[in-house]
Amino acid sequence: MKRIVQTSMLLAALLFAFSVTRVQAQATPVHYKDAVVDNPTDDADIKTVTDFTNSLVSGDLTKAKSLMADSYKGYGPSSTDSVNFDQEVAAWQQNYKTQTDRKVGFIPVTFQVLSGNLQGNWVAIWGTYTFTEDGKTISFPFHSASHVTNGKVDRNYIYYDRLAILQGLGYTVTPPAGK
Repeated sequence: MKRIVQTSMLLAALLFAFSVTRVQAQATPVHYKDAVVDNPTDDADIKTVTDFTNSLVSGDLTKAKSLMADSYKGYGPSSTDSVNFDQEVAAWQQNYKTQTDRKVGFIPVTFQVLSGNLQGNWVAIWGTYTFTEDGKTISFPFHSASHVTNGKVDRNYIYYDRLAILQGLGYTVTPPAGK
């Protein structure tokens, strides 16, 4: 009898787990076009993000600020990094003090997410950023994804290897004592 009860409980648990997994799986779109479609304002959004990126790199903060929503949030490169409008502007002002010969090259693509917390029009950039600091020229690849609403960047996620940049500038990594 004990074996029958255990087997029944195991079967019930497996059926429950299967039904929960099945419900969760249905919530995630299976086909690309169920989640993402062509951006109906593709050219305008690409121009917004292209102008935003180029103006930051060139030092034209007036133009960059005109392309940022007041509610702007920037994220990255690490998962715990985030900045608001004023912090983003201050970070670039600091870059201008230490970096010279700033250059950026990139390829933009755009798409529209249909639902969820990422819903809306996005422009993704794959590029390379180059600058000189303390006589050292640093060049690194980056990826950014910018959410555009009403012609303004309101969210931007950027990803790049911060450690490689620091090592290029001469910083070293020292393990903790005892390791």
